[in-house]
Amino acid sequence: MAAVEQEQEEEVIIVGAGPSGLAAAACLSVRGVTGCLVLERDDCVASLWRHRTYDRVRLHLAKRYCALPHAPHGEASPTYLPRDDFLRYLDAYASRFGVRARLRREVRSARYDAARARWLVDAVDLATGRAERYAARHLVAAAGENDERVVPEVPGMETFPGKVVHAADYRSAEGFKGKSVLVVGGGNSGMEIAYDLAVGGAATSIVIRSELHLVSKEIWNLAMTLYRYLPVWVIDKVVLLMCAAVFGDTARYGLRRPAVGPFTMKATTTMYPVVDVGTFAKIRSGEIRVLPAAIKGVRGRDVEFADGQRHAFDAVVFATGYRSTTKHWLKSDDGLIGDDGMAGRSYPDHWKGENGLYCAGMVRRGIYGSYEDAEHIADDISKQLRSSSKPTHNNGSA
Repeated sequence: MAAVEQEQEEEVIIVGAGPSGLAAAACLSVRGVTGCLVLERDDCVASLWRHRTYDRVRLHLAKRYCALPHAPHGEASPTYLPRDDFLRYLDAYASRFGVRARLRREVRSARYDAARARWLVDAVDLATGRAERYAARHLVAAAGENDERVVPEVPGMETFPGKVVHAADYRSAEGFKGKSVLVVGGGNSGMEIAYDLAVGGAATSIVIRSELHLVSKEIWNLAMTLYRYLPVWVIDKVVLLMCAAVFGDTARYGLRRPAVGPFTMKATTTMYPVVDVGTFAKIRSGEIRVLPAAIKGVRGRDVEFADGQRHAFDAVVFATGYRSTTKHWLKSDDGLIGDDGMAGRSYPDHWKGENGLYCAGMVRRGIYGSYEDAEHIADDISKQLRSSSKPTHNNGSA
């Protein structure tokens, strides 16, 4: 990195201008904390939603669970917001609360200088290549879990002549009609992309190796409501009874349910239930083929699977997720961030570290989790600032 030209002092540096970073900045603004700057690697706020989502995506949770602090969604807005509506909401949110963001700033290092009681954040302006340094009393890691694409290494993949994309680059079924497409990954993105391809006229197959809980939007939003009143094990029973009535035995179609209930699973693991958008009906009708084994290798158009099956495809979509890169730049060993780049501590004690270090949206609790984290962080920082600004009284004689 080139020599730093000048150091800029801020009260708070937030890394990441997604919903978590925007929420933290807004909550600080509401509490009167003005020296807050957001550093964002991409060329816009909410870059995941703007640049790395497919066209048909909608929020899976009702809008009341997908609002950021101090800005509920309007009554006229749809219950399940389309991507473009949510983007307009995020843009208006950043403007309303005067979020100061520096775009195309890639943070390379953040370390705590105990002698100065400051976090020193080294970044690069990707537009110019110029090195920048920021010093702040408080640092908020808010880059989230969807930062770096995960693509498995598949023997022989370089011989495949067709189109190969990660879900981050998939937009619609345009160009896939009449083609045989393999979707790798049975999470929410993979299942929804498979549905989109099937509707668009592609002969669609999907690799689903792991057990999963399939739910509907209505069932899962009822579960979210019940969470206020009932223990998790009761919610699991209610959800599974409703899923049995709606879907029947999904295992008959290659979708095996885990022994652990869906709400317990979400609360205790990194696994989310899959919210059905119509995919299961396509699987049941045979329009989407479920392949239960891992890919063993590729030879030209032929993909061989671990169970001995072999099928030819024209295109492959890897819906294999992302990983956090926070550990790459955050030089701290206080345990706030784990080895996987996500919160190293369990909810609800996950958001605050040592020496003014915080994390927002890093405990896999969705947008509602970002809401809670932002309020906690802003409240803690503002209290510290008020305490440090109180005058000290000298009762001794002159």
